[in-house]
Order: sequence, then C-alpha cells, then structure tokens
Amino acid sequence: MSKILSVVSECAPQIKTGGLADVAGALPSALAAYGDEMRTLIPGYRSVMPQLGKTKVIEKFDDLFGGPAKLHTCKVAGLELFVIDAPHLFDRDGGIYVDAQGHDWPDNPERFAALSFVAARIAASGAGGWTPDIVHGHDWQAGLTPEYLQAAGTKTPFVFTIHNIAFHGNTSADKLESLLLDADRFDRDHFEFWGQISALKAALMGATKITTVSRTYAEELMTPEFGMGMEGVLRHRQSDLVGIVNGIDEDVWNPATDPSITPFKAATGKAANKVALQKTFGLGASDGPLCVLVSRLTEQKGIDLLLEALPALLDNGGQLALLGSGDPRLEVALLEAAETHENVSVKIGYDETLAHLMMAGGDVILVPSRFEPCGLTQLYGLRYGAIPLVALTGGLADTVINASPAALARDVATGVQFFPITAQALTNALGRICDLYTQPNLWKTLQRNAMKQPVGWSASAAEYHAIYASLAKASR
Repeated sequence: MSKILSVVSECAPQIKTGGLADVAGALPSALAAYGDEMRTLIPGYRSVMPQLGKTKVIEKFDDLFGGPAKLHTCKVAGLELFVIDAPHLFDRDGGIYVDAQGHDWPDNPERFAALSFVAARIAASGAGGWTPDIVHGHDWQAGLTPEYLQAAGTKTPFVFTIHNIAFHGNTSADKLESLLLDADRFDRDHFEFWGQISALKAALMGATKITTVSRTYAEELMTPEFGMGMEGVLRHRQSDLVGIVNGIDEDVWNPATDPSITPFKAATGKAANKVALQKTFGLGASDGPLCVLVSRLTEQKGIDLLLEALPALLDNGGQLALLGSGDPRLEVALLEAAETHENVSVKIGYDETLAHLMMAGGDVILVPSRFEPCGLTQLYGLRYGAIPLVALTGGLADTVINASPAALARDVATGVQFFPITAQALTNALGRICDLYTQPNLWKTLQRNAMKQPVGWSASAAEYHAIYASLAKASR
C-alpha cells in the first residue's frame, strides 16, 4: 500500500472546469480498491471554502507568496482533502484561471507556485501526522513541485501527469526570487524554456515518472505536431513516459441509476430520454440521428470543422443539440446556425444535469477534436449508448473501435472514426453515421457493443498502483 498526495488545481465535485477535475475526483476511490491511500491537495477558491464543512487547520503560513495562509484538512464527498486557504490568491470573482473578461490572472505564477510549494512542504514534513510516499502532480499548475522538493531536501518520488500539454505555465525570469526558485537551476536541464521560467518543463525534467492520459497521446507528444514545443524534452524522457487511459466514475455515470434521466439498462430505454432531450432543446421529431456535443467551444475541439460539415448531417435528416461555451466567434456562429436551421439547437454554458440527459437521449456523441489527450465525453457516450463519432487522435483512437467492414463483421465496432482531421473527412463521417442509423439491426449492435465497453477506472488504477508500488519500493 502506498500513500499518495495528489496535487491538482481542480477536483470534482468541489471545483470543475473540465475533465481534469473528473479524473482527480475519481482516482482516489479507484486506487483504494488496490490498498492505496490518496489524499488531494487543492486551492481554496471562493466557491470551494463554503463546501468544506468542518475542517481542521494543520498548518499556518505567515507569508505564502504574498499573504498569510492556512492549510485545512477535511473529508468531503468521500475525498480526503488538504485545502490551501489563502484569500489573497484564491478568494476572488471570476474563474479559477481567468478573470471575468477571460484573461489569465496576472498572478497565476504565484497562485500555483503556492500549490506546488505546499505540496513539497507536506512531502518533506508531513501534514496532520500524514506523510506521503509519492507525490502525484497534474498539469503545469503542479509543475514546480519537484523544484520545491529538491529545495526541501526530500527525495519523495514525483509522478507527473500531462492532461493537456498546450498550457506551459510560463513566466518571466525576473520572478526567480519571488517564486523562491534556485537561480542556479535556471537552465536547460531544469526549468528554463526559451528564456522563461516554465512550470511544465520543471515537471517534465524533475519527475521520477511521467504519465499521460492515453497511449496514442504519449506517442503523439514526441512529435512537433502535438508536442507544443516540449517534444524534445519528452523524447529525452521517453523511457520514463507511459500512457494510461482515463476512466470515468461508473457510479456517477450509470444509465441504470442516473437521477438526471429516465433510467435504462439497454439501449431500447433511450427512446424516452431522446424525446425529453428534443423537448428540452426545442427540436421536433426527425428521421435522422440526434447528434449531441458537449464541449468547450474552441478550434482544438474541431467546432469550426463541425460548422463546415454540418450540412452532411442536416441533409440526411439529422439533428444537432449542442452545449458548451468558449470562443465568442464560435458561439456566435453556432447560434446563427441554430437560427437558420430548425434541426440545430445550441445552449451556451454548461449544465451537468443536462449533460447527462444529452448522453442518455443522444443517438450520437460528436468529438471532432484536432487533438484530444484522452477525452471523457466519448466514454460517457459509450456508457449511455450514444455512438461516438470521433477524430482519430489521442485517447479517441484508443477508446473507440471504428465501424470498419472488418470490425462490423467481427461484431466489435463501437463508433466511427475519421482521418485526416479535416472538414471533408468529418463530412464523410457524418454521412456514414447517418447511413448506419438507417440500418436498425446494425445500429442496435453498435449500441450494445458500446454499452458493454469497459470505461471505468479499474484497469487504469491498476497501472497507477503498479507505478506507485515500484517507485515507493525503489525509494525505501
């Protein structure tokens, strides 16, 4: 059994902006089945602190990157938490990464340096009588942890998971002193990146083991197309890089017990939810498939490709129900499409309950991303019998079995993949999914296969457990 400190900027159900939070929230219970004890360190954002209930203050800081702070411990929603109560860093309006205008908080380097610094303090000195065997950081916000571990003189192994390499956490070199970083380590072998401090590079160079969220993404990261400038670093660390696909919480995402929907155990039960979903989005009945998309609205997610390819769906009697927010230009274009086409309906924002209904009522879940480290929405779709139509990249390639003639003949297909990742290829894929939908027996087979597909954490948690056990044994 290993004791692991998970260091993360968001964790469901306390605070969530994307899939990272779902992973952080689900992994502790999945690991418990293997005897591991994971506690999670998160920032005490304004929305988080009132959720904590009874806490115990186990450490105080006179000056944590610009002001006093406290470290609380508590148990909430089954999670053992450490929460950094630092009002000068986390108690503010706006988002957790950006202000109300959508701009990065100018003090993000200090805010997440504090997260990494406290993680290293817990590893070095313990917290409330608990000391981890392993520290597991997620994305750049936890990236400076190995630098602070080194400064504290502790050799606690550090596992780092790349959820999305697009964000580096770079800041000016003139912050070396204020971020409590060793200027002698500001070099290519540690955290210098094109003359800047890079929290991501600090993690990639300082981690004992690097994981990412699918096997295909691990391979993609070592190429210029996907490495976002870090491909050389990752090729250097290739022997320590492993891809472990994410899972989903099968208790939260369970069509048989989901309180947000009309529960069902077989795909035939989707009919009532489809009617409810169409009503919610103001859509009528249609001969083609009801396609759903729940996403951030960015070019990374292929939303512009979908807009261009949309006629291939509508001309075949299909419908689109979309929930998301993001790039204002894409939001406007989608709303205009909804005004123009009666079979397109768009809701800007995010609603967790509605997202569940969309999986339950949708015939198809669309994930046309240009790159997708793992993706969770296609896993939700599989679980609920919404057939994934996905780009052939990252975790989408690893989790969806394309309905090729061979896969259909062997009765193993679970969805449709398209490549290259262009509007024309997506157009072709939409036509293909509409054709499959007109074949009821084949469509039922796809739904049955999808709902049987393993999408939980069991296998992935076993891989993490093996990594932790190996590192803990080596460090003793």
